Amino acid sequence: MQITGKLVCSFFATLVLAATAVGQNSSHSKCQPIGGFISTNVGGWGPNTTMGTAVGDLAGAVGVEILNITTGANGLVNVSVQHHWVTTTGDTLTIDKANLRGVYVAPGLLAVTEYKVHLAGGTGQYQNTSGDINVIGEADFNAGHTALQFTGQLCHENDGSVLSVIL
Repeated sequence: MQITGKLVCSFFATLVLAATAVGQNSSHSKCQPIGGFISTNVGGWGPNTTMGTAVGDLAGAVGVEILNITTGANGLVNVSVQHHWVTTTGDTLTIDKANLRGVYVAPGLLAVTEYKVHLAGGTGQYQNTSGDINVIGEADFNAGHTALQFTGQLCHENDGSVLSVIL
């Protein structure tokens, strides 16, 4: 009987420690999947820029400054860009410089095959937010527009506030 009592006490102590560890990890940050669509016009506010809208979880206005375009020997195109993004609630998203990669499938029509975007915070409800977004789609330089779909995950550090657009 004495061994059973020690075993039960040990089992409950393990459960309490595990629950405490799980509680600490889940209260540290909250992550949610996101998705949406971006449509921009090429030459939005000048040469080498785009400007347009985003719908979905990061809805608002989005613009891109094209910093550099290179084409490799194998036809892979690399476009280095800097984003400018304001949500419909007026919050600004801070996004690291990114590289869009793709291939021309016709003259002036770039298929976007790899475009990883890292959100590194922002203002308002995005102040303690970070996340990684994957983008695919097309850039039609003949018609002067882009059409892109994004999916990813945003994580909000738990500081007592709630990221209402995600939760």
